[in-house]
Amino acid sequence: MPSSIRCASLAISLLVGTPAFTTPVHAAPAAQITAQDARDIGVEVYTYLYPLVLMDVTRKVLTTSTPGQQTRSAPPNTFLHYRTYPTANDREVVRPNFDTLYSTAWLDLTKGPVVVSVPDTAGRYYLLPMIDMWTDVFAVPGKRTSGTEAARYAVVPPRWRGRLPDGVQRIDAPTPHVWIIGRTQTNGPADYAAVNALQDAFAIAPLSRWGRGPTPVRPVVDPSVDTKTDPVAQVERMDAATFLAYGAELMKIHPPHPTDWSMLARMKRVGLEPGRSFDLSKASPQVRTALADVPQEAMRLIRAKMPTLAPVTNGWQMNTDTMGVYGNFYLKRAAIALVGLGANQPEDAIYPLNMGDANGARMQGGRRYVLHFDKDQLPPVGAFWSVTMYDGEGFQVANSLDRFAIGDRDPLKYNADGSLDLYMQSESPGPQLESNWLPSPAKGPLGVTMRLYAPKPSVLDARWAPPAVKPVDGPK
Repeated sequence: MPSSIRCASLAISLLVGTPAFTTPVHAAPAAQITAQDARDIGVEVYTYLYPLVLMDVTRKVLTTSTPGQQTRSAPPNTFLHYRTYPTANDREVVRPNFDTLYSTAWLDLTKGPVVVSVPDTAGRYYLLPMIDMWTDVFAVPGKRTSGTEAARYAVVPPRWRGRLPDGVQRIDAPTPHVWIIGRTQTNGPADYAAVNALQDAFAIAPLSRWGRGPTPVRPVVDPSVDTKTDPVAQVERMDAATFLAYGAELMKIHPPHPTDWSMLARMKRVGLEPGRSFDLSKASPQVRTALADVPQEAMRLIRAKMPTLAPVTNGWQMNTDTMGVYGNFYLKRAAIALVGLGANQPEDAIYPLNMGDANGARMQGGRRYVLHFDKDQLPPVGAFWSVTMYDGEGFQVANSLDRFAIGDRDPLKYNADGSLDLYMQSESPGPQLESNWLPSPAKGPLGVTMRLYAPKPSVLDARWAPPAVKPVDGPK
């Protein structure tokens, strides 16, 4: 998905604003802290700030144009539409979906509200998740929530007071920059034209220009922004001093949540306070030494959390809680930012990730597998579901059917008793079964992901999980 586009900026060109957050945190001054305490707090602070820093680097990349270079970027307050599914050779996005077409935008509310207009989709499923700079989803216009009729939403910055035009609904944004990662249901390539027409009807306009015609769109050109390097890689290249200084400046613009008091109290013990700049070189020698290798230690901790982010049932990892809105679960928020920046709330979509077959072994190319659903155990969703095949790195692999996903919108053949078998293997299971065949790579680890759009309560509360994938032969 667009959140994993591989580009970002090491150069730190920061917006400087009036401190928007102050709090009477009382804690021991940095000079009185032990080296071990400073190190421990530093790891916590890095984990806490990581999503914020990564979001800002990503924002700069995806809104910056590089002359003479093809980029997936668009100026602020402008939609960027993905018009087709990725091809077999596309390596820009890890684990792309083949169910929807994306429409993304970065909203800049620093000069006031913007109005997001959506068309009548005539019952077609869509969603427009709006994500703040701390990676929390705070509003999701779409079929599940607001329906599919045409609507206009004024996304307003913190502390904005004013009147809105009739027929415009207000959405309060927690931060003055917002990322929209919209998705519109797409029923295969034959549906592109209909979806593209809907995409063209999505619009963004500053409230200040309401009723004054189209908004001029000017590319943002900033030579200091590295648009070629993965945002994740760029953040990891920052040393402690650079990262903490960056995070401190961002907190001036994007205030912490009210529930972050305890984290802010600990942060103050190493000299960091929201609303103030931070210079590690001015800290005590003890604190400077303790924080020097905090980025490396924190990233090891974040990566180590991956296998236990969610429980595994029948070989499927099911992330059904604290997704999209993380509360004070800072470690999970950082881990999700690392592997899937811009994740949805579970009520809108859940992505069961296969961790192993019925025997607990990693799925492998060159083997044949069957995923069997009893009639009363088909995926319970309010919209639709699919299963997507990737290689071990999360990329789609060319196959004879040019099919990378299969689901309930495909012409599947059900068994006489209403049950369903899906066949995952590299070679065709035969003409009679090809309708239910999800081709796999011929070798190497497989990365199989299910997608459940608008999952029903039985999924959210863990009463339902996908059945185990059963191997039907040994390695070839």
